Amino acid sequence: MKVLIVPNYSRPDALEGARHLEEWLDDRGIEARWAHNKKLFPDAEDSARGCELVVSLGGDGTLLRAARIVGYEGVPIVGISYGHLGFLTAAGPEDLIVTVEDALAGELHVSRRATLDIECTFEEKDGTLSTSHCFALNDFAVSRGGAGNMVEFDVSVSGKHIDRLRGDGFVVSTATGSTGYALAAGGPIVTPEFAGMVCVPIAPHTIMARAFLTSPSDVVEIEMSPERPVMRHFFADGQPVPCERGARGVRACVRRGSGDVVLLDRSTQSFYDSVSRVFYGQVGK
Repeated sequence: MKVLIVPNYSRPDALEGARHLEEWLDDRGIEARWAHNKKLFPDAEDSARGCELVVSLGGDGTLLRAARIVGYEGVPIVGISYGHLGFLTAAGPEDLIVTVEDALAGELHVSRRATLDIECTFEEKDGTLSTSHCFALNDFAVSRGGAGNMVEFDVSVSGKHIDRLRGDGFVVSTATGSTGYALAAGGPIVTPEFAGMVCVPIAPHTIMARAFLTSPSDVVEIEMSPERPVMRHFFADGQPVPCERGARGVRACVRRGSGDVVLLDRSTQSFYDSVSRVFYGQVGK
């Protein structure tokens, strides 16, 4: 049996917890593998293939990194919160060992989370076009660049043109990501069982634009207007979509991913417990 440990390397308490977990696993004959420290090894590739469990020790950002490592492998992820909110995590540091023990015994609730498959088109400096594919558990976002100019773009859903918008950008999220950037931009909180996408304009320069939901089979297309060729950025789960230096994003196509991410938590009510704790005044209680 193998367990992949994904710690937040910038938090000493998370590293201490990871070492404690490794010792506990070793005492039980379970092999512990560590994800690389991306600051020290930025090009290192991590994989959860062959593992029975992935343990994330950090905040929601660390869990999102664990999800990127797992991809569509179907390896369950359990998160231990060493961050500020820990919306996606199952327990705190005080329950580390008992939570991992329950996860390995199959005694935690399984929550299947929809993902995003994202295809981005970029224009290189010489005018040629290139394509980049990426995965997201939370969201995909188009945002204005460092110069601060608003961006202009067209939004279509499954071939139907919705509108041409100007503003700070646009977010396409899963139900899991509805409590992240999409929520901050004015979108709704959506139950994890929802399999469609949440589409939210970011600070649109109109009072008419509103958030909307899609069906699971829809495809959301965002095309940057050539009439306003300002700087803009593409992000998947808060990470820049890979492209050549100096390339400009011109188009994005977002659809539901071909597989789900499996998160483990304590009960079917964990989502609503987190909503109450984080968003309705129960933080720290």
